[in-house]
Amino acid sequence: MSRKQFTKQLGELHDRLEQMALVAQDSISIAVVSFESLDQQRVQEVFALDRRLFRYQLDLEARCLDLIALQAPVARDLRRVGTAYKVVNDLDRIGRYARDIAEITSSLGPEVTTTRIPSLPHMAKLTVAMVRKAVLALTTEDLELARSLDSDDEEVDALNDAIFREVVSYMKDETLDIASGAHYILVSRHLERIADHAVNIGTRVEFLVTGKWPHRDLFAAGDSDEAGDAPNPDDA
Repeated sequence: MSRKQFTKQLGELHDRLEQMALVAQDSISIAVVSFESLDQQRVQEVFALDRRLFRYQLDLEARCLDLIALQAPVARDLRRVGTAYKVVNDLDRIGRYARDIAEITSSLGPEVTTTRIPSLPHMAKLTVAMVRKAVLALTTEDLELARSLDSDDEEVDALNDAIFREVVSYMKDETLDIASGAHYILVSRHLERIADHAVNIGTRVEFLVTGKWPHRDLFAAGDSDEAGDAPNPDDA
């Protein structure tokens, strides 16, 4: 494969990854709307988007492996292909959690009030915004935008903890039935996991741009700007 062909296929890979990212973004946005409005038509849209994401996943993984096998890219080109391969999984997981939320919506009766926990819609908006930010950081390779996802995630984590405590307290005093409480807790947990995958995408963008792996979990908050070299698979 010539360099010209490789560059063309790398561009096509980027375009397909951007398309998948936008589908994942739509899936969580629509899932949140479906839950808040108990809109069963929207539920079906989420299911359809999940199937599209699966097809994107298969296609993109094959493209990445073909590029590595046929071209043996190095340096930034290798990081670009490797980042795409890993981000595909994060986008697929975002779609799967969106589907999980839609499945919860499909099981709810019309008598259920999904706005009983005021913090939940706020958490949902923050999570959707994080996915949009992650997608933008990915498509523009914006380092600062990618890094800003960490602080957003802390707010989502705090809301998840607060919602859990609030729901449990309502169930204890019997002002909220157990089934509804379980649904609220599950939706909150799914949103929290989606936010984590948005952070993963941001971390992978940082690696793509800098060639350094952030290792945020290994440093105290004050040392979060430190970074190590990308992990060596042989050291695992």
